[in-house]
Amino acid sequence: MNLRKLSKLFYQLKLANQEMTTKFEKETGFSITRYELMLFLKENGQCSQTNLQNELKIDSAAVTRHLKILEEKNYVIRERNKNNNREVVVRITENATKELEHCEREFGHPNKTMMSPLNEEEENTLLNLLTKLVK
Repeated sequence: MNLRKLSKLFYQLKLANQEMTTKFEKETGFSITRYELMLFLKENGQCSQTNLQNELKIDSAAVTRHLKILEEKNYVIRERNKNNNREVVVRITENATKELEHCEREFGHPNKTMMSPLNEEEENTLLNLLTKLVK
């Protein structure tokens, strides 16, 4: 692929990212990063702030900012590890679990197209291609 085509591809990805994440936040009330963070905690249980950083592939300052916002909204609880005071352990609250379940009920069914103009097959293809690019 020549440089111009590659540049156009990356720019379209950037624009799609901006548009879709804005739609996602407007509809669900959660930024995509905070939503993914809470889903990770819901699915995996409590973990260290460092594990969240590694899982979400964002820097420690960003994780701290997101967790502070979620903590203020009573969606997560952060505590120092009693065995290692330098480590912060994070867990999801019941309030957050209920909000995630509400989002899933509200936006998780196939006939709800607020997020994507793509059909299911196209969504799967796009997800596979983007996953391939990120690896």
